[in-house]
Amino acid sequence: MQGISHITFIVGDLERMARFLCEGLGAREVYDSAGNDHSLSREKFFVLGGVWLAAMEGEPPKQRSYQHVAFRVEASDLPRYQAKLLALGVEVRPPRPRVEGEGQSLYFYDFDNHLFELHAGTLQQRLDLYGTASR
Repeated sequence: MQGISHITFIVGDLERMARFLCEGLGAREVYDSAGNDHSLSREKFFVLGGVWLAAMEGEPPKQRSYQHVAFRVEASDLPRYQAKLLALGVEVRPPRPRVEGEGQSLYFYDFDNHLFELHAGTLQQRLDLYGTASR
């Protein structure tokens, strides 16, 4: 195992997802199938924080859940991201209860019920706070 190859989101509107990822989070669009569909439907590829994200046209999740993708950011950048996302009309969730020192997070939904998190913390910090030895 070498790590995550890519993450795919099924969305109702590819252009809206592109604005969300690029304008809201700073992703870079690197591909648009635009009629040359090589997969199940039209798709766009993005790079965000070194991670390949794919958005594919289709039927998005009907309901929201806590299942999410989290990207690591600096705590000082959270207000800037929140302002950008709110300007796009993105719904920001209230934060969950936290253990002191585990890092701040910003939770928000895209327009197709996918939950995202921007987190300012590391796994090791959380394990140390939870009193669990690193594995």
